[in-house]
This record gives sequence, structure tokens and C-alpha cells, in this order.
Amino acid sequence: MTWSHRDGRWPTDGLSYGADYNPEQWSPDVWRDDVRLMREAGVNLVSLGIFSWGLVEIADGEFDWDWMDEIVDLLGENGIAIDLATPTAAPPGWLLFEHPEFRPVDHDMQPHWPGARLGWCPSNLVFRSYATRIARAVAERYGERDHVVMWHVGNEFGGGNARCYCDVSAAAFRRWLRDKYGSLEALNDAWGSAFWGHSYRDFEHILPPRGDDSKNPSLVLDFDRFSSDELLQHYLAERAVLKEITPELPVTTNFMVGAEADVVDYARWAPHMDVVANDHYTRSPDPLPQQDVAFSGDRMRPMTTERRPWLLLEHSTSGVNWQLRNRAKDPGELIRNSLSHIAHGADGVLFFQWRASRGGAEQFHSAMVPHAGEDTRVFREVCALGGHLRALAPVQGSRAPQARVGILFDDEAGWALAKGVKPNNAIAYGRIVRDWHRAFWRRNLSIDVLPPWNDFSGYEVLVLPALFLVDDDTARRVTEFADAGGTVIVGMASGIVDANNQVRLGGYPGAFRALLGAWSEEILPLQQGDRFRLDNGWTGTEWTEHVRIDDAEVLAQYSGGPLDGLPAVTSRTVGDGGRALYVSAALDADSIDALVETLAATGWSSPVAEGVETLERESAHERFTFFINHGTADVSVPATGEELLTGQAVDGSLELLAGEVRVVRSPLALRP
Repeated sequence: MTWSHRDGRWPTDGLSYGADYNPEQWSPDVWRDDVRLMREAGVNLVSLGIFSWGLVEIADGEFDWDWMDEIVDLLGENGIAIDLATPTAAPPGWLLFEHPEFRPVDHDMQPHWPGARLGWCPSNLVFRSYATRIARAVAERYGERDHVVMWHVGNEFGGGNARCYCDVSAAAFRRWLRDKYGSLEALNDAWGSAFWGHSYRDFEHILPPRGDDSKNPSLVLDFDRFSSDELLQHYLAERAVLKEITPELPVTTNFMVGAEADVVDYARWAPHMDVVANDHYTRSPDPLPQQDVAFSGDRMRPMTTERRPWLLLEHSTSGVNWQLRNRAKDPGELIRNSLSHIAHGADGVLFFQWRASRGGAEQFHSAMVPHAGEDTRVFREVCALGGHLRALAPVQGSRAPQARVGILFDDEAGWALAKGVKPNNAIAYGRIVRDWHRAFWRRNLSIDVLPPWNDFSGYEVLVLPALFLVDDDTARRVTEFADAGGTVIVGMASGIVDANNQVRLGGYPGAFRALLGAWSEEILPLQQGDRFRLDNGWTGTEWTEHVRIDDAEVLAQYSGGPLDGLPAVTSRTVGDGGRALYVSAALDADSIDALVETLAATGWSSPVAEGVETLERESAHERFTFFINHGTADVSVPATGEELLTGQAVDGSLELLAGEVRVVRSPLALRP
């Protein structure tokens, strides 16, 4: 089999399947066993060389390619394509010793010590020159190999160096500010820097937000934006080298998109990716890890162009090693997680890593080949998953149809909410967004978790959960969406500050006061352990507001406490049958679920069976319906077509065992 991306295809024939492969940890006799097991498992793509810099460039300008040549050849001989990394995530020891000045520095001006990953300052041009040099060396040596099908720049940008506060970064920050504002007058106005008399008279006086005392929130937010941009500039520098040498090969890097605000602003990075890729790991204490998988996929889709497929570059076969207590996945969970990512729009699933390490910082991280070897449950499930992905080859290239619900999610809004002093500094942005996602997800409603600058057309509902920072353009387009007949739900803590992180005056939420016909004059945070109750039985904690009505209907009001009888949830009819709801209180997940239930009269769907998630992908002529049974009971679901994993014909009803996934192919014109 020959592998080539020179015709512009997806990096692999059919769905991609594999892992990070780190053969440098093993002897060549193990490599032969690796490729045998890869072929048995159905692996067709590995990410190679991610942490190999110090093993190929053994001293400054001195290269040893022999072992890399051997493994690249061995993979090609066995029909396994390579997503080849620029190994810049982990600088070699000799480079860190010769240039300690590019180590990142924390907010207390303490340099990071060598020994971890991403031990470099994104603004340091000395490091960038070495990084682009090794990227060029790798591209020139391997870029013409037909089975090298994609470039993987670095690894998990921002995972260890999201913010650097050193003097080099400070100088770069000042240049960034000059480019953004043009003048000190504009900067002082945008930051409201007259407070505490901190108006700037010279750009050279501006420093990053060092230390842990209270800083101007506008400065902090701009430093977060700058930090994301600096990492992006480094990515683009490596990308430019790769595109110069192999313009036809796609270039990507692995995001870390989840429910919390990200370490960098991946949604703004996405246009620079030829293939948008993600790493996703569930958390051990999470009571609904299957919803976290769905949430991640629902965020990834809107980052792509025209809802094109994306790639999962890392997840785990079982337990990870970096949480307090690392839960092993239940039998079948590996397969359910993987096929859920496919159902949510991925055209490939890869793991970290291929073979579990004997030593090093991640020696107890699960892998496709466990420490116990191939005669294990995990490896048997790995092989079963490979067979499933081969059977699902027709799905490759299909796309999810237009979602009905859009949930606005913005890293900048999350940063602004999380940092600086707020009425309640315990608000968790990601938890709030997931509570709203859960209410729609459990009803099998198609959801996009989208950046606020995306097009809103085609959605029926827009939800703004804790969208603390809202620029004028977003506020205008949300209003236009409601005026055109859509339903908008504005959640607590939304629309409070503008793009400069300054409070919008005239009552909260200032960005949407006119749309909602309601506003609050004061925020009343609850103390730890306190709860509120509304007159319809809904409850919550953390956040309440003193709401006043201009032109809205009261759906629920406070019962008891200092806000007794005052509005908590309001609704206003606007435009051409549109509706704008204001949920000013921090409802708990069950109450959000009850609120969404009140909107179900519009004809929204319900689960086909309790615990069963149903998703669709479509090609030009076919529909692929995924049924994922997260429950513990066998169920029967309505379906008609061909079930791809078993090859059986389905005529009206499909038996779905507990924990099982089934995928039914049908003509596009035929509803399942």
C-alpha cells in the first residue's frame, strides 16, 4: 500500500487510527513486535518524533539520524503512515544548558527548571531559531517520503508555557500593545488606567502582570491575549518552514479543547490548521464523562471550515497518570469514547501512546499496548476498535448536519471571568457551560459549542452561559438573531464587560439590556453553602441579581430571602416571533434541565431510549446514524438501513445492548 497526501486527501484511506509512537524508548527488536501488533490492531497512522529532538540532534548542529531512518523505513514497509512531529516540545539538555535564558519564567519571576516539557519562552527568538532549524532538518530529511502524510508541530502548545513573564516577554508584550492600540492615550482609555493613578506615560513602563496581587483586569486580559498570540507566532514560524519545503503536506498541532477556558485561544488558532486536531482526556471524578466527550466534539466541529471532519490526536485507552486518583476505564468504555468522537465529527482517533512506558514521567499512563502486553483486555479492545473503524470507512468525509442549538463559548470571556476580583470569585466557567450543554445533550438535540464570531444562521436557540465579556458586534448579532425569530437564553454573569474588560454601565447585563427588557441593579453573590429557591421550585447557588423589568414577562421569581418576590427568570417576545430569556440566577443543573424542558413544546426530540445518545453524519447521498448506549440496560431503538459494525440489515428496529455502539447507514432521503 502506498501512502501519499499529494492529491489533497485525508491523511489516511478511511478513518485514521493509531497513537503517539515513541520507539526511542525501546530496542529495535521491540520495534518489530510493535509493527506486528499495529497491523493486528488495524493501526494506519502514528505520530512520530514528538520528543525526539535530543536524540537526533545530539549536540549543537550534530545529528544522528540512523535510528530515526530505521523506524521511518520500518513503518513504511508495513503500510503505516506517519504524522511526523517537529520535536520542539522538549528542548534537548545541551540546548537548555547552553541557553538557560529561554526558560519560561512564572509570575513571581522564578524560571522553570529543566526536566519537564515546553520549557521555553514563546517570545525568545534564540529558541525560535533553534526550533525552526530542527524543523527544517526534519522536513528536508523526511518530507519526500510518501508515507509521511502530515506534519505535527510541537505538542500541546501552552501545556507548560502558556504564560511567560520574563523580560523578553515583557518587551514583546509592549510591542504587541503598540501594534494593538497605536498610542498611549488609546491604551489608557481602553484599560481605564486612571484607577489607582496607573496611567502610563511611556510604553516602556508597562510590565506583564507579575506577582499575585490585584492587577488591572484589562491589562491581565491583554496579557492573556498576547500570550496566546505569541505561541501562535511560534507555531506559524515552524509551519512556514514546513510549507516552504513540502507545500503539499498538511500541517497541524494538537489542541487541548475541553470545558474550561483553554490555556490558549484555540478557536482563533483553528484557521491556521490544515487539519484541526485535538487531545481529549476525561476526568476521574466526572460523573458524566460521556457528556464531556460530547462537549469536546461539539466544540471542535465549529472550529473547522464548513463543519469538515477533525482529528483526535490523543485520548487514553484507560487511566491516565496526572490526576489525583486515575480511574481505569470500564470494559467497553475505550470503544464507546472513541466512536463517540467519530460520531461528533472526527475522522480519526489516536491515543497516547502506543506502548506503555517503563520509565519517565508518564510511566503509568495507559497505552494501546499495556505493561502486561497483548494478552490483555485493553489490547483486545484496541483490536476490536480497529475492526470497527475499518467497517466505518464509508463514514470518512461525512459531516454533521446543522445543529439546532448553539452555545456560545469564548476563551477570552472565560479568562476575563476567572481572573481579577469579581462579586463571586468561585464561579467555574466550564461547569456552568457544561450544565447548559447537558440539558440539551440529554434530549438528543444537536449542539454546536461555538465561538461568538461564528455565523448564527440556522440555529433555533442560542445560549450564552456566563459569557462575561461580550463585544459590540456579538451583542448586535445576538439581537439580530432573536429579531429574526430565534430563541436567545442569556445566562447569569453574561454581557457585563466589553471587549476591553470594562464594565458596561446602566445595569447588568449591559450588552443585552435592550434585548431582554430586563436588567439588574445589583449582584448579590451567595456565600458558600447557601442556596436560593424560586417560586416554581427551581433552585441554585453562587449568584443572584436584583432584577428590574422594563418590558418582559416574569417566568420565575425568588421565594424567600432578600430578593423575595423579585424576578429571577424573565422572557420577552421580540422581532419576528423571537424570544429572549434572562436567567439572572445561577440555577443548578437540574433546574436548568427543567427550564429547557419548558421549551420542549417547540418539537424538540427526546432520547430514543434512556441513556442512548443518537448522532448523525451525512455525505452527499447517505446518512450515518450513531446509537451509543451509555446505559446499563439493553434497549430497542427505531432504525432502518444497514448496520455497519455487524453488516446486518435493520428493518424498523435495532437491538442495542448495554454499553454498545451501532451505526446505521441509510439513504439520505430516508429518516431513521
